[in-house]
Amino acid sequence: MGTPLDTFNDSALARLFARERRDGRATWFSLPGGATLYGPGEAADQLYFLRTGRLGAFRRDEGQEPQFLGVIRPGEPAGEMALIGGMPHSANLVALRDSEILALPRADFFSAAEGDPTVMLELSRLMIQRARQAQTHAAVGDPSVFGFIAVEPGAAIRPVVERIGRAMETLGYSVTVEGSESQSAPTEWFSHVERDHDFVLYVAEADETAWKHVVGRQVDRLFRVGRGDRLPPGEVPSYASSPLQTQRLVDLILLQPADIRQPAGSEAWMQATQAARLFHLRENGMADVQRIARVLTGQSVGLVLSGGGARAYAHIGAIEALRERGIPIDFVGGASMGAVIAAGLAMGWDDGEMERRIRKAFVESSPVDDIAFPLIAMTRGDKVKARLAEHFGDIQISDLWLPFFCVSSNLTSGSYQLHRRGELQHALRASIALPGVLPPVCENGAVLVDGAVMKNFPADVMRAFQLGPIIGVDVTRGRSITDEDVITPPSLWRWFWSGEWRKGPPIVALLMRAATVSTGRDLTASREASDVLITPRLDRIDIRDWKAFAPAVSAGKLAASIVLDALERPVADLRRRPSLVERALNARNAPPKA
Repeated sequence: MGTPLDTFNDSALARLFARERRDGRATWFSLPGGATLYGPGEAADQLYFLRTGRLGAFRRDEGQEPQFLGVIRPGEPAGEMALIGGMPHSANLVALRDSEILALPRADFFSAAEGDPTVMLELSRLMIQRARQAQTHAAVGDPSVFGFIAVEPGAAIRPVVERIGRAMETLGYSVTVEGSESQSAPTEWFSHVERDHDFVLYVAEADETAWKHVVGRQVDRLFRVGRGDRLPPGEVPSYASSPLQTQRLVDLILLQPADIRQPAGSEAWMQATQAARLFHLRENGMADVQRIARVLTGQSVGLVLSGGGARAYAHIGAIEALRERGIPIDFVGGASMGAVIAAGLAMGWDDGEMERRIRKAFVESSPVDDIAFPLIAMTRGDKVKARLAEHFGDIQISDLWLPFFCVSSNLTSGSYQLHRRGELQHALRASIALPGVLPPVCENGAVLVDGAVMKNFPADVMRAFQLGPIIGVDVTRGRSITDEDVITPPSLWRWFWSGEWRKGPPIVALLMRAATVSTGRDLTASREASDVLITPRLDRIDIRDWKAFAPAVSAGKLAASIVLDALERPVADLRRRPSLVERALNARNAPPKA
């Protein structure tokens, strides 16, 4: 039946389960890979103990993609918080591999724990630890076993995986890379190697079919590796276990030539592999290797930029402050004008190119002065469309250097629309379609308008894609609109002659502000999801003042500098998981148990 329970006999909880099983109160059962142990809302009437295998915790909030909370490893309990608190379970717990579990009824657990105070003490410590992890880490244990499978014959991918492993070691972890030489190892070997290292990277080459199946069943998350300068093969076998496929824990790495300016054809790979996430890795590109190392160790940095009309120029200053301090940016996302700035970042624009393009597209002339008879909107939207085409062309989101998302608001379904695939300029046009100002975008029968209407600061959306720290820049705070902004101009002729009409009539400011007012609940959720929150002071900048580039950029840079310089440790370390060595030292230095 796999690893004996005695393996964990240094744990008070393990000893309790051993006694209760011997006395017939704890029951053993096998949970096949992909099966659900419990779901949200179910009564917590048993405490579980994992003997062998691996369990994954997932949460899916309404309107969001499934969020991978982490893993439970052999020797760890499951369901303890809900059981002790007398509450229903709040997450899905799914077997990532074939697993063996012991279950102890709630009443029997409390009865047994009364005779052994160390059990409750140990469980309380674990609950406190997991509660803290929910604030600064994964809600349960982080994934630590990853697989890499070559999609097609060609150059071996093991050297690439070993480079990733070495980059992970520089972050302070013990890492081992194992290939098909381990295929005939006994089951216990896998348990031992995964227990003795912070991270295990299994790698399978294209012709190692049997080993591919082993890797696909043995890991917490799987990466397929292909060549970005070639089309995908006609058939791409999965090799991933059903839990990995069902829970969208299969990603894609495309190896790119060193001299390539912009990837192309990546959408075909995404369709062929149905990957959850895509990462581009240039030959000899150390920065790309380091990015993947941060992703695997939970130190990748996500940047989320809010909408806010012309105030979104402040995002450019915040990005400059991040770059000056060498803070990596590994995932980007945003809403409305924040999405446009995030897209430029994902394109690979440096500070100079970002400023030049944004100035040309929005500052040198207003993007919303092609006034139309307001049947659907006050402008035709032709200028905005032309400028998006000029600066982003026909590039697909999957061809961006950084994983990117933006949001629009789906008026047909009444929820926000997440854009992670498809043509970039189409997604951006939907994300900035301010109701009443720009015509909406129609897609598959749905009417899409500005993302700011329903999700102006989507930091909580970013959490579904990565476990690392999130930097949020919110430009919606401060004075926005008063009664002075909506009164009829004292002189329509003077208003027109001064050029103020190019901003649009006062109703434009009213519509733009109405579209960027987040609900308290949404704003709270997004700010709680941000590990670093930057809120520039932009009171004096009108939301439609497209000429206010310099002061907005300066405000964004100043606000970001103040926040970043006040941090006590590097951003990438804010959710850093301790290594095995650090855990051992902490345990050695901990006060003796009562």
